[in-house]
Amino acid sequence: MSVRSARGTIAAAWVAALLLSACATRIEPLAADTISGRMSVRVESADGGTPRTLSAAFELSGDAVRGTLSLATPLGTQLAQARWSPQRATLVTPKGEAQYPDMNALTRELAGEALPIAAFFDWLRGRPWPDAPSTPMPPPEEGFSQLGWQVMLAGMDRGVFAAHRDAAPAVSVRAVLDRPQ
Repeated sequence: MSVRSARGTIAAAWVAALLLSACATRIEPLAADTISGRMSVRVESADGGTPRTLSAAFELSGDAVRGTLSLATPLGTQLAQARWSPQRATLVTPKGEAQYPDMNALTRELAGEALPIAAFFDWLRGRPWPDAPSTPMPPPEEGFSQLGWQVMLAGMDRGVFAAHRDAAPAVSVRAVLDRPQ
């Protein structure tokens, strides 16, 4: 084999290795402060009409002050991403990007009613949000009431979360977490 032929073979091997490594998908582990799973939100109509529903895979990361909530179809197509900071909340959808003064306004647009996203970081971990008073539910129920919501914790050991608000319009949120908290 000539030197030129050997160089060509080595170069071809490097190109093949680079192409194969470019095709490999590296899966990043979720950060410790990230919660993911599947969720559904149902907002009853105030006038008795058809309820507004939203079902999606979700990934919630960050904290109550600064974070991201991504929503996707079961096949992984991104439906929406909400990002927030003390200055603003941003909703990105396939239709474009919109700015909101806070997460209450953003979730009202996304789900049809304001959702307490700041509290969800704790609720999805099976504990009351420390920034508001809470009341334990009477036995045999497992959970607590906070911010006008009843948070059910009976299924948390299996990663099943449920919360509902009875005040009009009634809202229910259910989630199945990828990793039980």
